[in-house]
Amino acid sequence: MRLAAAANEAYAASLAVSELLGCHQCGGGRGQDQELGIRIPRPLGHGPSRFIPEKEMLQVGTEDAQMHALFADSFTALGRLDNITLVMVFHPQYLESFLKTQHYLLQMDGPLPLHYRHYIGIMAAARHQCSYLVNLHVSDFLHVGGDPKWLNGLENAPQKLQNLGELNKVLAHRPWLITKEHIEGLLKAEEHSWSLAELVHAVVLLTHYHSLASFTFGCGISPEIHCDGGHTFRPPSVSNYCICDITNGNHNVDEMQVSSAGDASVSDSFFEVEALMEKMKQLQECREEEEASQEEMASRFEMEKRESMIVCSSDDDEVTPARDVSRHFEDTSYGYKDFSRHGMHVPTFRVQDYCWEDHGYSLVNRLYPDVGQLIDEKFHIAYNLTYNTMAMHKDVDTSMLRRAIWNYIHCMFGIRYDDYDYGEINQLLDRNFKVYIKTVVCTPEKVTRRMYDGFWRQFKHSEKETLA
Repeated sequence: MRLAAAANEAYAASLAVSELLGCHQCGGGRGQDQELGIRIPRPLGHGPSRFIPEKEMLQVGTEDAQMHALFADSFTALGRLDNITLVMVFHPQYLESFLKTQHYLLQMDGPLPLHYRHYIGIMAAARHQCSYLVNLHVSDFLHVGGDPKWLNGLENAPQKLQNLGELNKVLAHRPWLITKEHIEGLLKAEEHSWSLAELVHAVVLLTHYHSLASFTFGCGISPEIHCDGGHTFRPPSVSNYCICDITNGNHNVDEMQVSSAGDASVSDSFFEVEALMEKMKQLQECREEEEASQEEMASRFEMEKRESMIVCSSDDDEVTPARDVSRHFEDTSYGYKDFSRHGMHVPTFRVQDYCWEDHGYSLVNRLYPDVGQLIDEKFHIAYNLTYNTMAMHKDVDTSMLRRAIWNYIHCMFGIRYDDYDYGEINQLLDRNFKVYIKTVVCTPEKVTRRMYDGFWRQFKHSEKETLA
């Protein structure tokens, strides 16, 4: 109901603006010779994503009953339909779980006060230079009564939050370096110490927003129109641009998407899909014929781990964080480094020794009730997310490809599954694909449109989005 009411109000407001301003193209509203001197912002970019053409996005008002309910829930919880929701709606089941989890973390009863939660979200997003999320949570932080002075820099926040900066830094960029000393230091900081329940809440928030920053950059999420980078006051350069386009949302008059790849590239990408399908078939046959020994699988893991370090996440120079983002964290030069470079060796972390299902779930649920269940549900949906399609093919078992992607990401952090043959990864994932994945996971602020367009060229955007 609130969503429908808001839509009606927005429509009425747009008509009022059109009537007030008039239009040189359609002749509506005030006389053409009357100037009001009002600067009208118009959207920059083309819809919720810079990577996905707006015409391929679900338009509000055309959704089915399930998606309408999700939009309504999002609007009720956040007071807005943000671009993340509009892109993530490609996957309604995951979006529902995501919104439910985020609502619980930010707004329901929990160990941390509301303004702390949003400030921790700012700290986490800032570590990955995600100004999109920083801007959203600055607004939310102020809305729940947060002290504006804290936004001038981390040094202006309470010491308790400042102490969390080190854990935020390591979790975001080099999580394999975390030790029990990091946790003990926060629990035993005298008057600035954290309780176990508070720390679990904080860690869940940090990891939630580190991951969401990867999704934001990986899907090319556009800034919201009310935020920096989301609008401009410059008049459009196209001669037949109509002022009514601002108020009715048809601002993308130059959205002609011209493929730079050409027909030959389309043909090549078609054969890439066929080749991938054939490799999956061959690997399945090999699985049935023979099984590699534990020693061989351990050797293949180490080989894949070394090769993952050779994959460069970006050819670009280091991205310098803007001041409005960098002030929310310390040690701005600290970032992702391959954990085995320069002779430094970190022992492989075996999932069979410690895993979410057997250890993490119960710990989180004990200290922060119900959150373990919400996270577990989100993990299972993400792991099993498939529509049994691959580009133009339907009724495809994609489990082999999905597990290769899942395990490759874990391999980059030294995490090994004893029962998986890591030799399959190089068979299924090409270099362009690996570059994109590694960039999204390790240095998401460096993701480019070229990377996104460079892999799975025949696949649907919804299929590519599952990676982020």
